[in-house]
Amino acid sequence: SFRFERGTDPNMTVYALKRAALLIKEIAGGTISSDVVDVYPNKIENRLISVKDKNITRLIGKNIPREDVFTILENLEIAIVRKEAETFTVSVPPYRVDVLQEADVVEEILRIYGFNNIELTEIAGTAYLAEFPEKDSNKFKRALGSQLVGNGFYEILTNSLTNVAYQQKHNLTFTGTPVEMLNKLSEEQGILRQTMLFTGLEVCAYNINRKQKDLKLFEFGKIYWKNESGEDVTKRYTEEERLALYMSGNTETENWQAKSKAVTYYDLAQQVVQLLDKVNLENLKQEKLDDPLFEYGMKLMKGNKEIGKLGKVKTSLTKDFGIKQEIFYADLNTALLFRSANPKFVVQEVPKFPEVRRDLSLVLDKQVTFDEIRTLVLNTEKKLVKEIIAFDVYEGDKIPAGKKAYALGFTLLDESKTLTDDEIEKVMTRLMGAFEGKMGAVIRK
Repeated sequence: SFRFERGTDPNMTVYALKRAALLIKEIAGGTISSDVVDVYPNKIENRLISVKDKNITRLIGKNIPREDVFTILENLEIAIVRKEAETFTVSVPPYRVDVLQEADVVEEILRIYGFNNIELTEIAGTAYLAEFPEKDSNKFKRALGSQLVGNGFYEILTNSLTNVAYQQKHNLTFTGTPVEMLNKLSEEQGILRQTMLFTGLEVCAYNINRKQKDLKLFEFGKIYWKNESGEDVTKRYTEEERLALYMSGNTETENWQAKSKAVTYYDLAQQVVQLLDKVNLENLKQEKLDDPLFEYGMKLMKGNKEIGKLGKVKTSLTKDFGIKQEIFYADLNTALLFRSANPKFVVQEVPKFPEVRRDLSLVLDKQVTFDEIRTLVLNTEKKLVKEIIAFDVYEGDKIPAGKKAYALGFTLLDESKTLTDDEIEKVMTRLMGAFEGKMGAVIRK
């Protein structure tokens, strides 16, 4: 019980025994037959604890007069046995089993003095509260999860243990080496996973085999690996938080207004972009993905660190799970995403002047990505170009081999005045010159 959790005073034994004997004599008519025999060779004495005045002020956040401190302690039956210039020593009775060190004495002082009597200092005032509450990783994940659920995703939870055969069959290697279980329940659960993909594919296969083919799933989990070169055993093992997204089948159920549409890579990319917009992630770069798990895809970089990757899972992998339809998969580093997120947002006035839309069609090498196009546009005209979109991409008849045609839409805006036709033409001329000079583009007119 809580009463005995807090401990009892061993020096109360004789007193309690005498009190019990008197009650037996008074109430039950008993007689006291002998004196007390007390075998107590090593008596527990009061604890002596040294307390520094500066530590009281540091821990409480306020300078409490010594006289008030002494009064509080003496009323708690904690005697002051020695006083010095900056320290004093107290004698704590054995029944106070919760007062063992200096911090406990300070806590007793604060408890009686009252939290309500501690004013906010400049450190713990508005400057501190301006950043309160601090970023909470669990709240961060709940916000991402709510966003995905609102977009029709279902959360799954899979086992961190997986089958090493999944990666051995395709000769896959990941960061570090697998963490193998010493006491395996089975070979199918022999190692800690190094990727979220395999356990997620098991869930996809389970649902598809039961006629649930339109899938939008996500999972928060961890991956693990062992660093063989780690000298310190505490640094030999690493775990990393991840967010995995899976999409397959059709995006919407077929209805009288529209036919069903198969999920594509761009549907998954749209979900990832919405998540990144949600956390206000800035200065993100997109790079072409070269990963043995994917047939094609893209990786997202923040500086020299990889935030995540997304793409179409290799058919050879999905076949191992008996899956005959395409699986699109995104893997995000949740911890890095959390640290890189910018919780602040900027509010600005709605533009008073009209936007202008101009379209441009050009033929480029097939290897050129839209991200490279956007980077070139912003480097050429960052002030007036507010948005760039690709509303059509075409390969085929009338387009040379190894080329593809982009149809681009540019939104131009000057927040200080209305753009003139001459200014608009100058911007578009600069952009066309940049496309022709730096990308070898052919402008289609």
